[in-house]
Amino acid sequence: MADFSDKVVYQIYPKSFRDTNGDGFGDIPGIIEKLDYLQGLGVDYLWLTPVFLSPQRDNGYDVADYREINPLFGTMEDLEELIRQSEARGMGIMLDMVFNHTSTQHEWFQKALAGEEKYQNYYIFREGTPDQAPTNWQSKFGGTAWEYVPGLKKWYLRLYDVTQADLNWDNPEVREELKEILRFWKKKGIRAFRFDVINLVSKPEQMLDDFEGDGRRFYSDGPHIHEYLKELVRDAGIEDFITVGEMSSTTLEHCIRYSSPKEKELSMCFNFHHLKVDYKDGDKWALAAPDYRKLKELFVKWQTGMQEGGGWNALFWCNHDQPQIVSRMGDEGLYWKASAKMLAV
Repeated sequence: MADFSDKVVYQIYPKSFRDTNGDGFGDIPGIIEKLDYLQGLGVDYLWLTPVFLSPQRDNGYDVADYREINPLFGTMEDLEELIRQSEARGMGIMLDMVFNHTSTQHEWFQKALAGEEKYQNYYIFREGTPDQAPTNWQSKFGGTAWEYVPGLKKWYLRLYDVTQADLNWDNPEVREELKEILRFWKKKGIRAFRFDVINLVSKPEQMLDDFEGDGRRFYSDGPHIHEYLKELVRDAGIEDFITVGEMSSTTLEHCIRYSSPKEKELSMCFNFHHLKVDYKDGDKWALAAPDYRKLKELFVKWQTGMQEGGGWNALFWCNHDQPQIVSRMGDEGLYWKASAKMLAV
């Protein structure tokens, strides 16, 4: 696998980046307008948060069609033009692939609801009664991680929003569908992929109640995750692409494996441990003063650990899920510029 350790990836949240048609939402033509500016910053890749067709229940991370562009952002022709103009400036486009789940509006899930067994096997359905979920696992968005479908008399797993049904990666047909999606975009000229919460896709065969936590210890870095990632990257022909995996509640040991070149899985990993040092009692929405000693300890552990193990960490402070770092660990008032520069280096 190629070495991307010196590359700069710039994240763009298209909805708020630049609006060219006056509808109040940013769009792909707005990104094209700013390519010279982005090139001047020294950017190598532009990571777009999802621009696919979506009901936007989770800001595009609920995909209804992986091969269609949301009209909110423009057209397929607009994206093709963005790819061409970026390449002319020596930049590649990184698409954000949400492969743990689809929107319940996706054609696959709609066919599952209609009773097609083939497509029910694309998701994680369990028999049951309305009053008893298959497990006590909790959704990342609160409440149960299961949703009951009266017409089917079955529950489906949804680790996130009720409209985001988890895919069944143990089904080879599902994995082949996802490879085809990557091949589709590869032919379009996409040269990089970011994989959303990718370490959650391999669920345990036997699903048990969790009496110690919310269930994540059973499905994070699951039983076949390394096998499935190797297969996805190899068969889709993206071994030489820059690929980054968003890793939820992961470990250093797993991230070394995910990103070590000899494993042939991903180029690098996102982990979020360093961004939890100002969570009050572990609660993201209840902030406390940052624990700078803990921050240093985490950086030392992860940076030296990844280096010694042959892995690679994606260096970042904030993204679409995190408040701006200057507001959290700097001074957004009088010393915003000085603290921004301090945090950047």
